[in-house]
Amino acid sequence: MAYFAAALATIFSVIDPVGISPLFLALTPDLDSKQRSSVMRRATLVAAAILFVFAFVGRYLLSALGITVPAFSIAGGILLLLISIDMLFGRTSRTKETPEEGMEALLGSDISVFPLAIPIVAGPGAIATVVLYMSQAGTDASKVISVLAALTISLVAVYLSMRLSGVVLVLLRETGVHVVGRVMGILLAALAVQFILNGIGTYYHHSLVH
Repeated sequence: MAYFAAALATIFSVIDPVGISPLFLALTPDLDSKQRSSVMRRATLVAAAILFVFAFVGRYLLSALGITVPAFSIAGGILLLLISIDMLFGRTSRTKETPEEGMEALLGSDISVFPLAIPIVAGPGAIATVVLYMSQAGTDASKVISVLAALTISLVAVYLSMRLSGVVLVLLRETGVHVVGRVMGILLAALAVQFILNGIGTYYHHSLVH
């Protein structure tokens, strides 16, 4: 249960469903309700496909590249820490979308895959987080199920956030969305530091054993 809670808190914070509402509205100002529904479905499905693929093959990819779990834990922790700093200061994280990508999205015709699915939902931070938790879960079935459940809940929250984007903005207003983002940023910063400490601790433990 503790592993599921930690995985859900981290994945949810990185994907940031609440923060997607204003982005979705900003990217779909000229679309009618039917077109918006189509975009949000495609974006969620594409992001889910990407994240679940990395969840299942990420560990083997790390092994093939000779990257250890402690090294990935430290790297993932640093990446998450950078994301959390952007969240705390109310900045758009460049791990999700660069200004150049944002401009290209505004000029493009279909924004469901880019930039909604990639990199806003399934960005480097989300991919790293999922791979990290799956790597730590190893062959423990309960932990693997916990990560997959946490990922599923986060993606459902993303879809609901886009579906209810107008309502969310009316209820929370822009200030409320920023407050939620900053609270998540604090939580994510603490989890990021814990990842780094765990990676360092595991590395030294293996070094002493061998």
